[in-house]
Amino acid sequence: MNMQNLMAQAQKMQKDIMLKKEELEKMEFVGKSEWVEMTFTGGRVLKSAKILKQGPISDEDKEILEDMIVIATKDAFIQINQAMNDKLGQYAGALDGLM
Repeated sequence: MNMQNLMAQAQKMQKDIMLKKEELEKMEFVGKSEWVEMTFTGGRVLKSAKILKQGPISDEDKEILEDMIVIATKDAFIQINQAMNDKLGQYAGALDGLM
């Protein structure tokens, strides 16, 4: 394989990766727990947070609510990571040491 072909393949791969990253960043991921729903973009930007628990929140409930926020956030990030692996995983071996 000559250097020109190699460079053309690298440029195509770079363009493909950028397009897939842009696509991911536009997607929304909803993380949920029993009391909370957190919506993030694929770029991990928080778009919305909803409290699903009805009624007043006691001091004890406040601690549970804080834990539920963490759980919902982790859930959304797991989804983002999975989508990233699904879309960009094919490039992982080719990118070792480059990113």
